[in-house]
Amino acid sequence: MSSNSFAYNENSGGGEATELGQDATSAISNSGAVGLFSSDLKKNEDLKQMLESNKDSAKLDAMKRIVGMIAKGKNASELFPAVVKNVASKNIEIKKLVYVYLVRYAEEQQDLALLSISTFQRALKDPNQLIRASALRVLSSIRVPIIVPIMMLAIKEASADLSPYVRKNAAHAIQKLYSLDPEQKEMLIEVIEKLLKDKSTLVAGSVVMAFEEVCPDRIDLIHKNYRKLCNLLVDVEEWGQVVIIHMLTRYARTQFVSPWKEDDGLEDNEKNFYESDEEQKEKADKRKKAYTMDPDHRLLIRNTKPLLQSRNAAVVMAVAQLYWHISPKSEAGIISKSLVRLLRSSREVQYIVLQNIATMSIQRKGMFEPYLKSFYVRSTDPTMIKTLKLEILTNLANETNISTLLREFQTYVKSQDKQFAAATIQTIGRCATNILEVTDTCLNGLVCLLSNKDEIVVAESVVVIKKLLQMQPAQHGEIIKHMAKLLDSITVPVARASILWLIGENCERVPIIAPDVLRKMAKSFTNEDDLVKLQILNLGAKLYLTNSKQTKLLTQYILNLGKYDQNYDIRDRTRFIRQLIVPNEKSGALSKYAKKIFLAQKPAPLLESPFKDRDHFQLGTLSHTLNTKATGYMELSNWPEVAPDPSVRNVEEVIELAKEWTPSGKAKKEKPAKKFYSESEEEEDSSDSSSDSESESGSESGEQGEEGDSEDSSEDSSSESESGSESDVENKRKAKRNSKTKGRGDSEGGETENEKSETSDSSSGESSSIEDSSSESESKSESESKSRKVTKEKETKIKQDRNLITKDVSLLDLDDFNPVSVPVARPTPALSPSLIADLEGLNLSTSSSVINVSTPVFVPMKTHVLLHRMSGKGLAAHYFFSRQPCIFGDKMVSVQITLNNTIDRKIENIHIGEKKLPTGMEMHVFNPIESLEPEGSITVSMGIDFCDSTQTASFQLCTKDDCFNVNIQPPVGELLLPVAMSEKDFKKEQGMLTGMNETSTVIILAPQNFTSSVILQKIVNVANVGVVPSGQDNIHRFAAKTVHSGSLMLVTVELKEGSTAQLIINTEKTVIGSVLLRELKPVLSQG
Repeated sequence: MSSNSFAYNENSGGGEATELGQDATSAISNSGAVGLFSSDLKKNEDLKQMLESNKDSAKLDAMKRIVGMIAKGKNASELFPAVVKNVASKNIEIKKLVYVYLVRYAEEQQDLALLSISTFQRALKDPNQLIRASALRVLSSIRVPIIVPIMMLAIKEASADLSPYVRKNAAHAIQKLYSLDPEQKEMLIEVIEKLLKDKSTLVAGSVVMAFEEVCPDRIDLIHKNYRKLCNLLVDVEEWGQVVIIHMLTRYARTQFVSPWKEDDGLEDNEKNFYESDEEQKEKADKRKKAYTMDPDHRLLIRNTKPLLQSRNAAVVMAVAQLYWHISPKSEAGIISKSLVRLLRSSREVQYIVLQNIATMSIQRKGMFEPYLKSFYVRSTDPTMIKTLKLEILTNLANETNISTLLREFQTYVKSQDKQFAAATIQTIGRCATNILEVTDTCLNGLVCLLSNKDEIVVAESVVVIKKLLQMQPAQHGEIIKHMAKLLDSITVPVARASILWLIGENCERVPIIAPDVLRKMAKSFTNEDDLVKLQILNLGAKLYLTNSKQTKLLTQYILNLGKYDQNYDIRDRTRFIRQLIVPNEKSGALSKYAKKIFLAQKPAPLLESPFKDRDHFQLGTLSHTLNTKATGYMELSNWPEVAPDPSVRNVEEVIELAKEWTPSGKAKKEKPAKKFYSESEEEEDSSDSSSDSESESGSESGEQGEEGDSEDSSEDSSSESESGSESDVENKRKAKRNSKTKGRGDSEGGETENEKSETSDSSSGESSSIEDSSSESESKSESESKSRKVTKEKETKIKQDRNLITKDVSLLDLDDFNPVSVPVARPTPALSPSLIADLEGLNLSTSSSVINVSTPVFVPMKTHVLLHRMSGKGLAAHYFFSRQPCIFGDKMVSVQITLNNTIDRKIENIHIGEKKLPTGMEMHVFNPIESLEPEGSITVSMGIDFCDSTQTASFQLCTKDDCFNVNIQPPVGELLLPVAMSEKDFKKEQGMLTGMNETSTVIILAPQNFTSSVILQKIVNVANVGVVPSGQDNIHRFAAKTVHSGSLMLVTVELKEGSTAQLIINTEKTVIGSVLLRELKPVLSQG
C-alpha cells in the first residue's frame, strides 16, 4: 500500500490545483486577492458538513464524491476524521464506501484508524460478506506492529468463513501480515495449508500467491492439492492462472523426471549394419519403455493446453513457458501458433513475446520456421521491435529460406531508421557466418552497399566486411583495394579504423596500396579520432616490419607525432611500438619477435546472438527480460534423476471414487461445464499402455493433436458412462442441460442433425459423447458389453467423418498464421508478374513470356545405388534422374528406379513404406509390385518435390517380409529444367538478378576445355540446363529454371585472356546458385 500512497501523493498536485482554480474564481469575485490564499482552508468544507449531516442521502452523496476524488488521483486525506466517524453507520452502502476510503488512507492515518479498531472487529461478524471482507482489508492496511495479534486472529477466522470472497481477502491479508511481521510465518503457513484445500476457484489464485510470497520452498503443501489445482486452473481468474501456472512449473521440475530423455533416446534412428531387425526392434522397445510419463505430469500439460487460447497475453505466455520448461520437446511446438498470435497485441506485449521467441528460436528453430513471415518487419514497428524481429529471422535462417530472407534484408537496408539499417547489416554478416553457402553472396551485397549515399550504412558495412574477411582473407584482395579507396570519403571513426586494420593485416597482399594509405594517414594524423590514430600506429608498425624500405621514414614521422599526442593511450602505444620495432641498444628480447607479435594469425570473430545466454533464466520472467537476476527471482531446479514417490499426491476422496472414476463428480453438480476439463484426471488410474499412447499422440503438435485428444476423451467418457451407475447418468443429464444454458447446445444440436458438419472442437466433442453415452445406456442397459461395442462403432464412424471435414476457425486458426510447408517464394504461373511481386516479394524475372521449358540437351545415364543387394537381402535397387518433366506433378523431379531380384526365389509385395521427409517435401510413390521373379528386373517411376533444396528424401523400401531404410539425395543440377530463351531476354533477366543474386568465380581452364563443344558437354553433364544462342565466341550462356518454384538459373562462362575464365551464376535461389558454382568449378578446371 505504501507505494500506492506515494503515487497518489505525487499525482495529487494537479488535482488540487484544478480545485483551487475553481474555488479561487468565486473567492476573488467576493473578496479580491485575499480570497486566492484563503480558499484552500475552505476547500472541502461542504463535504465535511455533508458527512456530519443527519441524512444518509447526504452522507452517501459525500462519500461518492470523495471516492470519485480518490479515483481521479486527488488527495482526500484531510477528510479522514470526518469519514472515520461514519464507520459505524447502519447504512450498508455508506459503510462500503467508508471502507473503500479507509483501505486507501489507513496506512497514512494510523492513529485515527486505530481509534476505530473495535468497529472493524465488530464488522468482521457482519452478516454482509462485502462488509466482512472490507473490514479485513482495512485491518491489514493498518501497518502497526501492535495490532499483529488482532490481524492474525481475524485472518484465521476469515479463512474459515462461508463466503469464498472473504476467504480470498484472507489470503491477500496473509501477504500483508507477513511483510509487517515475518515472525508470524509458521502460523501463516498453517492458514495457507488450510486455504490450499479450498475448492473455490475464487480462492485458488490468491492462496497460491500467498504461498509464493511466504513459503515458496514448502513443496510438501502442494502434494495433496496438486490435482485439484490442475483441474481448477481453467476456471480461476486470469491473474490467478498466471500465478498457479508459474508455481506448478517449479513444482513439476522437482517432482517428475525429465521428459526430454525420451526425445533424445529416439533421435538416433540409424541401424547398425550387423544388427538384425529383431535386435533393432528390441532396442526400440527398450527406449520406449525407459521413459513413461507420470500421469500427474500429463495432467498438468493437458489441463493448461486450453489456456493457450486465452484472451490474456500473460496467461498465454505463462502456458508457453510451462510447455517450454516441462513438456516433451516433441509437444512444445504447439505454443508457437499462440505466441505468434500475441504479436497482434500492443508494442509492449510484442516486445516481451519477441524476447522469449528469440531465446526459444536459438535452441529449437523448427518451432517457428512455419511462421517466418510473421516476423517480417513492418514500417510502423518501433526500433526495439524491429531489432528483435531481425534477431529471430537470423536465428531461423537456414539453407532453404536464406534467399527469401536476403531479399527481405535488402529492403530493410534502405530504411529511414538508421539504427535499424545498421542492425540489418550486422544481421547479414551473421547469416554469412552461419550459412557458408551464402558467404560470398552476402559479401558481394555488402560491397555494393559501400557505394551507398548514407554514411552510417557504409560504415556499418565496412565493420561487417572486416569481420567476414577475417574468415578467408586470401580470396578477397580486390575488396580490400576497394575499401582503401573509401578512406577519402568515409568519416565515421569505427569504419576508418576497420579499413586501416584490414590493410595492416593484409599489407603483404596489397604491397603497393598500403604505403600510400599510410602516407595519406600521416598527413591527417593530428585531426583523426583516437581510435583511428591507434590503427594508424599499428599500420605503420606492420609496414615497417614488412616493407621498411618504403615506409621507414613515414613510420618514424608518425611515431614522433604520437609521442606528443594529448591522449596518454596513444603516447603509451607509441613508446611501446618504438621499443619493439626500432632496434637499439636498449631493445629487449621481444624485438626479435616483433613480426610474429604484430602479424600473428588472428582468430575470426564469433558473431553470436545476444540471446544465447538468456536461456538459464525462466522464460517470461523479469530476469529473462533484463538478462540479469532480479530481486525475488527463484531459479528452476534441475530435473531429478529418480522421480519422488508419486503416492504423496493421492487423496483419500479420490481413492474412494477410483472404481467409477468420475473425478469431478462433486464439482459437476455445482459446475456441470467442468466435464470438459476433467478428461485428464480420467487418465490417472488408467493402465500404463494408455498413458504411453497419450504421450505418443501428444507428440503431434497443432490442431491434429487437439482433435486426437478430444476424440480419445469422448471415447473414454462414452464407454465409462455405460459402465457407471444410474446416478452418473443423472449427473450427465444435468451436465448436458446446464451446458446447453451456457451456449454449448448449439454445437450439440448441430452434431445430431448432421455429423458431417461436426468440428474438432473438444468441448462439442465432449458434449456429444455425453449425449450418445446417456442415450445408449438408457436404451441398451441390459447388456454393457453390447452397448460398449455399439458406441465404439459409432465413435469410429465419427472419427472417419472428422477426417473428411474442414475445421472451425478458432482463435488460433487465422489465415495469416497457417503454416506454410516451406518458407520460400513460390510463384504461380497463372498470376501476373506484378501481382506475384506484390504478394510474394519475388523478382519480376518469372515472366512466362520468356520462360519456355525445352527438351534436355543431354541425359546422363549415371545410376546411384539406392539399396545394395547385401543390405536388401537379395533385392537391389538403383536410381537415376531422367531429366523429363514429371507426370505426377509440375513441381516434382522425375526419378527412375530399377529393381533387381538377385536371389533364386521370387520377392513379393515390393512397395514404399514409411516416409521420413523434411517439412514441405512431397513424394509420389510407385504402385506396389506383386512379385519379382528370380533374376528379374523392373523399372518404375517416382516423383519427388525436393522444394528446391538438396535435402535427403528418406523412406522405406519394403517387401512382404522386410523394410529397408533408403535415401535419395539429388545433385543440384537435377533440380533444374532447361529453358529456351533469346540472348536479349537472357541479358534482360541477368540485369535484374544482380547484387546478392549474383555469384561468380574465376577459374583456370585446362587447354583442351577452351572449345565451345567441350564446355557445353561438361556443363550439361553436371546440370540440366538449356543452351542460349550467343553472338560472341568467348561467351557461353545457359539457362534453366528450378523445378519447384520456377526461379530462373542463368549460367555464363566468359573466356578471358590466357587460360582463365569467369563463371557467373545469376539466380534468386542463392543457395542453389552457390552449390552449383562449387560443382561446376572443378569440372571446368580439370582436363
